[in-house]
Order: sequence, then structure tokens, then C-alpha cells
Amino acid sequence: MTFTVEIEREVDGRWIAEVIELPGVMAYGSTVEEAQARVQALTFRVLAERLEHGETGGELSSISFKAA
Repeated sequence: MTFTVEIEREVDGRWIAEVIELPGVMAYGSTVEEAQARVQALTFRVLAERLEHGETGGELSSISFKAA
């Protein structure tokens, strides 16, 4: 499964990264790299939670990220 990450700069200078396929999964960072790393870590936490509750299955055998 490939997740698309959109990154934009906010008016206050922070960067926000959002995973398009997972509504609500977004993270801020002071740099593009920090926002990217934080949103990827959050994605893994969300997916782990879904696995624990049986909400997802085999489609997660391969995970990658791409920039939008």
C-alpha cells in the first residue's frame, strides 16, 4: 500500500504534512523533513491500532510513502 503525503507551508511558517488516504492523519513540523517524519510515524501508529482491532488486513504487507 502506498500513501500519498501532501506537504504545505502554513502562514505562520510551520509545515503541515497530511496522508491523503487516511483522513485526519496530519502532523506539523518546523521543517519539511520534520513534518514528513512526524506524519509517517503517526501513520504507523494509526495502522498499528487498526491492526490490533482487526480493522485492516493483508493490504498492509508492504507500505511506502510518496510525495504529492
